[in-house]
Amino acid sequence: MTTEPSAGSQSPLTEGAVKAAVLMGGISEERDISIQSGNCVAQALKEAGLNVALADIRPDNMDILRDGDIDVFFIALHGRFGEDGQLQQILEDKSLLYTGSGPAASKLAFDKWASKKCFAEAGIDTPAAIQFDPKADAQQLEKQLRQFADVYVIKPLRQGSTIGVTIVDDPHKAIATAQKTEDRFGDCMIEEFIKGREITVGILENQSLPIIEIRSRTGFYDYRAKYIDEQTEYLFDTIVDAALTAEIKAAALDCFNALGCRVFGRVDFILGDDRKAYVLEVNTIPGFTTHSLLPMAAAKAGFSMSQLCVKIIEAALENKNNRHFLFHRTVNSQYNSD
Repeated sequence: MTTEPSAGSQSPLTEGAVKAAVLMGGISEERDISIQSGNCVAQALKEAGLNVALADIRPDNMDILRDGDIDVFFIALHGRFGEDGQLQQILEDKSLLYTGSGPAASKLAFDKWASKKCFAEAGIDTPAAIQFDPKADAQQLEKQLRQFADVYVIKPLRQGSTIGVTIVDDPHKAIATAQKTEDRFGDCMIEEFIKGREITVGILENQSLPIIEIRSRTGFYDYRAKYIDEQTEYLFDTIVDAALTAEIKAAALDCFNALGCRVFGRVDFILGDDRKAYVLEVNTIPGFTTHSLLPMAAAKAGFSMSQLCVKIIEAALENKNNRHFLFHRTVNSQYNSD
């Protein structure tokens, strides 16, 4: 089912009975963006009436996790440690409630090569690619590259925000660039460049949000285009074919579910000139900044930023028999106050 969710009515969470901690910062190259996301989420939850704590968390500073007053943790970290399943596993091990996908799905989605294999096994179109092997024979590798593409995208396997991504138009350059990329970022892949339109589909509670087409000034939606350049365009309703729109939304859900993700995320595609939507990746913790795509799509569907964040919190509280958990939290609080 790909119908868009309804904004609905006011949440009982806004009565102030739940305390949420927003986790941000971290240690990845996306730390600055995470801090922006965390502050936006915290403000949105406060505006909704929740009791909110804000914490800059790192592997060597996780004191907030020992705060017994916290009911649920809203993870607003991007990249390593926050989005790759490490923090999710720590929270699981401590039996703490948190937002978004679990450790296994987070790890799988963060690894572009592993997730690409899942998409292919599920019959979802994705650009052809090879995982770069620095020990491979260069001539054989160049021959292999010529067989599936003329233009290539070199990507680190475990990075976000287009960090380390390069586009080249020659297989020899692709190999040299991949070597430099691996030296700096670790494992990488060389992927077929698909000529077409960049689109993205937000997911909320197993439903697809309105499709956004992204048009950057340079034609490359890189870090600058995402977070700095005010001329980047984010457009709705640019795909006039209703059947194609429905097909893309269904493919987004298929990708999300193929990786075992839950509650919310964002699926990025290239809509090729052949009218096929080629999935690039699934983001399990997309941005929540003023430039971010999931809040834009949610707004188009009728959700304010506060409503979006509250729904994400609600979904976390519904997980793992949380009604039982909250009942005992409430009883204990009442007992201690008597």
